[in-house]
Amino acid sequence: MSDTSDVPRVRSDSTSSMTSQSTSARLMLRQRLAQLLTCLEDLSSDDEANEEVSRTLDEAFHLCGRYTNRESFRLHMVTWNVSTAEPPADVRSLLQLDSQPATDLYVIGLQEVNATPVRYISDLIAEDSWSHLFMDTLAPMGYIKVTSMRMQGLLLILFAKQVHLPFIRDIQSTYTRTGLFGYWGNKGGVSVRFSFYGHMLCFLNCHLAAHMNYALQRMDEFEYILDTQDFDMYNTPNVLDHKVVFWFGDLNFRIADHGMHFLRSSINNGRFNLLWEKDQLTMMKKKEPILQEFEEGPLRFKPTYKFDRFSETYDTRAPKTWFGFTGKKRKPAWTDRILWRIKPKAIEAEDENSSTTSSVDDDEYPVKVMQEMYTCDVSYGVSDHKPVIGTFNLEMRKKVETPLVTLTVEEHWSADENATFTYTILENFESSTWDWIGLYKIGFKSASDYSTFAWVKDDEVAAIGEVVMVQIKNELPLLAGDYVLGYYSTNMQTLIAFSPTFQIIESKRAVMEGLVPENINGHEK
Repeated sequence: MSDTSDVPRVRSDSTSSMTSQSTSARLMLRQRLAQLLTCLEDLSSDDEANEEVSRTLDEAFHLCGRYTNRESFRLHMVTWNVSTAEPPADVRSLLQLDSQPATDLYVIGLQEVNATPVRYISDLIAEDSWSHLFMDTLAPMGYIKVTSMRMQGLLLILFAKQVHLPFIRDIQSTYTRTGLFGYWGNKGGVSVRFSFYGHMLCFLNCHLAAHMNYALQRMDEFEYILDTQDFDMYNTPNVLDHKVVFWFGDLNFRIADHGMHFLRSSINNGRFNLLWEKDQLTMMKKKEPILQEFEEGPLRFKPTYKFDRFSETYDTRAPKTWFGFTGKKRKPAWTDRILWRIKPKAIEAEDENSSTTSSVDDDEYPVKVMQEMYTCDVSYGVSDHKPVIGTFNLEMRKKVETPLVTLTVEEHWSADENATFTYTILENFESSTWDWIGLYKIGFKSASDYSTFAWVKDDEVAAIGEVVMVQIKNELPLLAGDYVLGYYSTNMQTLIAFSPTFQIIESKRAVMEGLVPENINGHEK
């Protein structure tokens, strides 16, 4: 993997790309300090002055505290054109599982996943091999697949720590085809949007038109995707309405003008900066207003396309001739990219739903995005593209801190007897009698990976504050293990609450059925 120790952090926030506090906050603070100075000059009594100084400073520091009470969440993103290949045996280094602090969210975007008709249909029935690999790798580390979106070869997957799931809400996904005039899904974009602790995030994974001379078509496709993707949310109906948008994928922009010899010489000498000004995406940003709203870290890693498979060597294919046309080697290029956009404050002020409240809300709840790493991992060779990694810190003040539901486990559980638990609706949400509560063994992979489940109150939707008791009869695991209960909302399409971890005791039936050896006087029978 490329050395990233000297890569400067790239930072932006929802109110300004360069400032750490909002302008209005600083202005109010200056006003209070000016009042303090006036008091010091005008008050004649030392006691009165001390009291006024104390009160004014309390207000000033309270004002500052409103903007510093934030938490930081680590986001790990991967984009990789896998060229229809089967996944490698191990993706641990790609996911940087040993990183500190630990990752909170994983967002993985793949392009050219094998999508032959037979394979695609089988993947719709069961998870594809890439999703299986990522779930098998991340589940033992406590990450759960929240959702995914697939359009032929395009795949977007979201994973999160279990602790965050109750605060990932309003999940929606969509896709846009751009191949064959919009009728074929070999090119286009898939997106997933959701609310994270009350902040609206959107991730858009794209695969745009290929080849050197199609830079303008790539821009047309990107704008078409933005125009056509919509969500059933009154406050964020379109991609660019979200507070933070990550745009990534095989965007297919090439390095123009430079010859093959100059390209490879610059890459071999690590002089990537000589190629930046001819990178098509960088060039397009100078004249395309929509691109100027997106930020990207410096390209201080090798161009990620095109490599010989299982090699760190760029395309060495001998030219071939088909029907009189001579093929040629592909020039290296940074086709695989990760960019992000913070919703400009000017746009927020123009929103139809904006008001004095929403303006204050923006001041009190900004989101800062700091890129910690932007690199590629050249060790993976199953594809002619190398995977690109972007890690970010999302710094925010939580808007939402209370779960919608609480789950409480009653006494000890064993398959030898019925189990009882209760749930309570804490806040109003679009609940349904089709909601259910699943029993999950610690290390589970997704909402569907339950051991057993029970429907919620089946005759009517529970009222807020009502304690509902539920029984699970004769369906518990026979062997001991650590488990949680998870409340699945059918309308919200996600797990919105978990119980504390508890233990299921080994059942007597487990011995009777020969699942474990019988222990007599300390000896296994």
